[in-house]
Amino acid sequence: MAGDVDDDMPESAGANGAGEDAPDELARLAGENAELRDRMLRALAEAENTRRRAQRERDENRQYAVTAFARDMLNVADNLNRALQSVPEEARDQAPAQLKAVLDGVEATERQLLATLERHGVHKIETADAKFDPHLHQAIAEVASEGRPAGTIVNVVQTGYVIADRLLRPAMVGVAKGGGAAAEPDDTGDGT
Repeated sequence: MAGDVDDDMPESAGANGAGEDAPDELARLAGENAELRDRMLRALAEAENTRRRAQRERDENRQYAVTAFARDMLNVADNLNRALQSVPEEARDQAPAQLKAVLDGVEATERQLLATLERHGVHKIETADAKFDPHLHQAIAEVASEGRPAGTIVNVVQTGYVIADRLLRPAMVGVAKGGGAAAEPDDTGDGT
């Protein structure tokens, strides 16, 4: 019987102890649950950010993959243009039919090359009567030019190109000199 009393004592003490510890245990488990839930949400957010970053990098790589190739093709386009510019218009008019056919073929090749570059996101930088922009143009000379405001592009030595929104090659330009009577007054007040 003494053994029976001893057996009952630990059970009742254990039951009472478990009953008193239950709220603490429940609070601890709820805290762990909240912590694990927070970790899970953070891990999911990080995984989503990584996925978005990888997608953005893939899109940029796809968009700019042809950059080096396009830059090399611009040299070909320049050479075709130089070949065409080297034959004056009056010489073309007097040239034999075979030479005219060659020139027509070179012109067609140049047009096709430029159209192909356009299809792949490579576009000419427009410079006709534009204001000099150091982000798009490279000034190689200042030219005295009557009738043109200072900072206006006067001539284009080499055409510039962009691919999507990035500069592929700056346009090499001559810029009107400032200080002449042709310069328009600056009404912005900031000196630019």
